[in-house]
Amino acid sequence: MAELYTHLVAYRFNGEQREQSFELTAAALPAHVAALHLLQLHFGDSENSLIMPSADSAPDEIVRQALLLGISDIHTEPAAPL
Repeated sequence: MAELYTHLVAYRFNGEQREQSFELTAAALPAHVAALHLLQLHFGDSENSLIMPSADSAPDEIVRQALLLGISDIHTEPAAPL
């Protein structure tokens, strides 16, 4: 079984400071991957799936899409193994 890491992500959603933790198998969490997880968290159940970046989106496109949808100032804390 792969080792899990807890990643703490601090960000702003529509100007409001928030924090979220994610348990992932990757030891590192780049900002664009964190942005993708946050988009899924906030908009994953949206009826309009067109707001989600495509699977082949470049990192800057993912971050730009997050900004357009109100997710900004994404900062990740170093992962802690579970």
